[in-house]
Amino acid sequence: MAKHWMVMTTLASLPMRWPGGLLDRERIYHCCRILLAIEIAVFLFMVAGTHGLVVPLSKPTSTDFVSFYAAGSLADAGTPELAYDKAEHYAAEQRATQAGIDYNFFYYPPTFLMLCAAIAHLPYIVAFLIFEMATLCLYLLVARHILGDRDSAVFVPLLAFAPVLWTCGLGQNAFLTAGLFGAATLLVDRRPVIAGVIFGALCYKPHFGLLVPVALATGGHWRAFAAAFVSTAALCLLSLTLLGWDTWRDYVTAAASSFALYQSGRIPFSGFINPFGAVLLLGGTPTMAYAVQATTILAAALLVAYVWRSQFPLPIRAATLAAATLAAAPLALFYDLMLAAIATAWLLRGDGKNRLVEWEKVVLMGLFLLTLSPRSLSEITHLPIGPLVTLGFAVFVVTHAVRANASVSGSTGREADYQKPVFIQLSPGR
Repeated sequence: MAKHWMVMTTLASLPMRWPGGLLDRERIYHCCRILLAIEIAVFLFMVAGTHGLVVPLSKPTSTDFVSFYAAGSLADAGTPELAYDKAEHYAAEQRATQAGIDYNFFYYPPTFLMLCAAIAHLPYIVAFLIFEMATLCLYLLVARHILGDRDSAVFVPLLAFAPVLWTCGLGQNAFLTAGLFGAATLLVDRRPVIAGVIFGALCYKPHFGLLVPVALATGGHWRAFAAAFVSTAALCLLSLTLLGWDTWRDYVTAAASSFALYQSGRIPFSGFINPFGAVLLLGGTPTMAYAVQATTILAAALLVAYVWRSQFPLPIRAATLAAATLAAAPLALFYDLMLAAIATAWLLRGDGKNRLVEWEKVVLMGLFLLTLSPRSLSEITHLPIGPLVTLGFAVFVVTHAVRANASVSGSTGREADYQKPVFIQLSPGR
């Protein structure tokens, strides 16, 4: 529960007017541990339910991971282009699990198909567990480094962040996206070439790298920019060599037709967290949704360009890029909120003058509560809860940047203030 913990930790570590020290470190740690235990219990109950151990199921179920595994198995069989053939891909999904499952589409580029092919050599369940656990560890280690907290207790609240369990349960790749994004921003100032290579790896999910060139170019990070370009080109050429031109051709054809799926309601609009999904959920037309999303992309690009060109401290720049990317992504679903945890971790890294004020703590608390189950809340209220969370993070970052800029205007040491990590102690009694 990264956002919840971050809010509570900041509250406890700063002077405040709460009566009786209600949110001291000991209570924060125990609250996170209790919440994680509750979430795990609910998670296990839902897993049992999807396997028919609670009530009988009318049809077999699967996860999003079956799409990755099926595509990889087709590549291993020497027919990678069939990953983008609906009938063949669906048949591979059923071979991996059971006949009659719902179909999970595969619109990822061949750069991701290479990874899918590697893990598809393993049995399905083993591949699922290894992929989720490896990418989860990546996210946890990166988030820990961003926060600068060496205490192993930090993993409790990080694991209690609700989208963590959603990502695990659905078998999605949001940990990989968040881990790569966080690692690249962590290194962009100190190791620009390595950061660029990591940014380039985001080409497996290209819409989440949409604003990276804007940030690197306007910020003058040309070594990182060049490394990202070379990294992306190398991965694309490698996939072209290994998987063939036909695979890329079929991918482009499938990706071009994917918009019809996303605007059809086949994937419930309640699960979207971007303006595109918000417009459709509220009854708008696809044309309106595309127009609003395009406007958001433009606004997000201008925001990122301003912040990175102005040479704000790294935590502000990194948080802005993460939050703006989440809003600008043409396709973003509720498990992609993992990227919001990276944005929040960066803001909490800042030390000195730029700590969170009271209203910011309240905002983060509210955003956390909404992320517990944005899809269900949207279905109940018929309101775009996920997009509101995304917008809330974007507004939060903007206002925080404005306040930070005002407070350090003319100061020569503002970068130093933000580069100092905050070693937050969560262990009881500390």
